[in-house]
Amino acid sequence: MHESAIILTLTGSLAAALVLGFITRRLGLSPIVGYLVAGLIVGPYTPGFVADRAVASEFAEIGIVLLMFGVGLHFHLEDLRAVAKVAVSGALCQSAVATALGALAGRAFGWSWSGSVVFGLALSVASTVMLTRVLIDNEDLETPTGRIAIGWLVVEDIFTIIIIVLLPALFVGPVGSGAALLEVVVVTVIKLVVLAVFVFVVGGWLIPAILHGVARTDSRELFTLAVLVLALGIAVGSARAFGTSMALGAFLAGMAVGRSEFASRAASDAMPMRDAFAVLFFVSIGMLFDPSALKNSPSFLLLTLAIVLVGKPVAAFLILILSGYGSRIATGVAVALAQIGEFSLILSKVGRQLQLLPEGALNLIIAASIVSLTLNPLLYQSMRWLVFRYRRVA
Repeated sequence: MHESAIILTLTGSLAAALVLGFITRRLGLSPIVGYLVAGLIVGPYTPGFVADRAVASEFAEIGIVLLMFGVGLHFHLEDLRAVAKVAVSGALCQSAVATALGALAGRAFGWSWSGSVVFGLALSVASTVMLTRVLIDNEDLETPTGRIAIGWLVVEDIFTIIIIVLLPALFVGPVGSGAALLEVVVVTVIKLVVLAVFVFVVGGWLIPAILHGVARTDSRELFTLAVLVLALGIAVGSARAFGTSMALGAFLAGMAVGRSEFASRAASDAMPMRDAFAVLFFVSIGMLFDPSALKNSPSFLLLTLAIVLVGKPVAAFLILILSGYGSRIATGVAVALAQIGEFSLILSKVGRQLQLLPEGALNLIIAASIVSLTLNPLLYQSMRWLVFRYRRVA
């Protein structure tokens, strides 16, 4: 790829994100709204400058890795254990509800059962990047609401990884026996467990030793470089060796570093690069959207948005209330999960490659992703404002 294309894409995308993010912030909206609009402006479906979508996606992947590494730094194993019960049961139940709603919607519009189920699965998983960004912006990351929401998303991500692995086994060529399918599931789960054990056991003493050795040089540049190498290296290694997502590998790496004495220093050194690259994730999402493709299915888009913005959060709210949590925590988690993002796009792309999803389904999912990612920070801020007003009245 020509160097000028990379530089132009990076410069044009960040410049558009800066201008639109500044405007939306001045209007009292989340800058994420501006980043998504910036992606549409520099994308191929609007006139003027067109950024290279492949380059933007690669930069966005770095942003996701660094963001999840930062989340892992602040998310301790004790926090995960504390919310494990509701996170596991809640994520699986909510995913089942959203998948069923999406499948019924697909069937109502004449899709096959296989395509409808994949569509429902794509609508069931929320964006970890957006969730994290919203929690950080509202200083809720380390609250009970934040811990439950992050634990919930970790379970969703693991579940989605298993689904992605299973889709080819289920639909490519003749469908295998139940024993063969069970073998695929068992192997995938074993890989995930081995990855977690490797990161926490081996990384538990190796990572602090590396950081301690680099810190003794008194070089800020070398320490920052060591943090980036650990975050990106473990993320890439987990994807290559264990078949997981790089985001999950980075999250586990962050948790391992967070258990060391260098947690706060690693967080401060990685934060500037994390924020800059995370912006490109939202720009890359905006670049995928083709507004003209939605003219043929406005009713399907509205139904899709209803599932994401109403069906999913209502299911999450009821699950948390039935699990004994108060309405404030249940509302916060439910609203934070009322969106879809990166894993939804990955699932839909796999569905298209396997010729399961019909033409136009991918753009429906992209449109729902953009709308939900745009509304989510606004809904979360509104929810916090309503809770504050209710407390004052009470």
